[in-house]
Amino acid sequence: MSRRRNPALWAWLMAGFAFLYIPILSLVFFSFNQSKLVTVWGGFSTRWYSSLMRNEQILGAAWLSVRIAAISALLAVVLGTLVAVCLTRFGHFRGRALLSGLSTAPLVMPEVITGLSLLLLFVAMEQAFGWPAGRGTLTIIIAHTTFALAYVAVVVQSRLTGMDPSIEEAAMDLGARPAKVFFVITLPIIMPALVSGFLLAFTLSLDDLVISSFVSGPGATTLPMVIYSKVRLGLSPEINALATLMVVIVALGVVAAGLVLNQAEKTRQRDAKMADST
Repeated sequence: MSRRRNPALWAWLMAGFAFLYIPILSLVFFSFNQSKLVTVWGGFSTRWYSSLMRNEQILGAAWLSVRIAAISALLAVVLGTLVAVCLTRFGHFRGRALLSGLSTAPLVMPEVITGLSLLLLFVAMEQAFGWPAGRGTLTIIIAHTTFALAYVAVVVQSRLTGMDPSIEEAAMDLGARPAKVFFVITLPIIMPALVSGFLLAFTLSLDDLVISSFVSGPGATTLPMVIYSKVRLGLSPEINALATLMVVIVALGVVAAGLVLNQAEKTRQRDAKMADST
């Protein structure tokens, strides 16, 4: 029996999507505006994309943000996976509740508090040990890894929780060591979760403004910080062009990741059917 569609529910749903995506579409539209006034259409032009390609400040900040996001996401995946494995595979050990609380605290901690606490930590460490020497790219990477690993741990932990442990037990019964079981059996199964966690951590790092503002220093200005400083002085059509490029890149990345994850899931299901048939 088919359910009857509620027109009011669909109307509210469409209104919600319109509220989210119409501003993005208008931003993309005005990025091709000839006029310097971002809200007045002066004809079609790509002049602001050409101007953006010659803006060394924005390009340098963008490259720095991508490097920081990639390194932070990679470290977050490694550390977050270790945390998830400890919480799901090691049973009830001493300090488990503390580890769980510390790994999930960044999820609910306000970014202002996180940024301020990390700044105080870096200042105290520099005074006590001389490291890190000042604030810069290294401190941003450490800060982004700190809050991103919490998201990765949640994603990987949910995947490990839903995984059948009998597969790992069978491999160990056949003589495989725990390390080999993890790299040969567990890692390929949770690979979609690792990819999802990496993309999530990369996006969070690339988008962060508050924490980066606390822990950055001279010569380490990320792209969100540059955009925020420019917007405060007045909206420029170059920012529309930059935002459009970011939307396109993110959309392509999401589509590519979806295809990879879909193919990995099909492969896993096919291997599971072959194993059940044998």
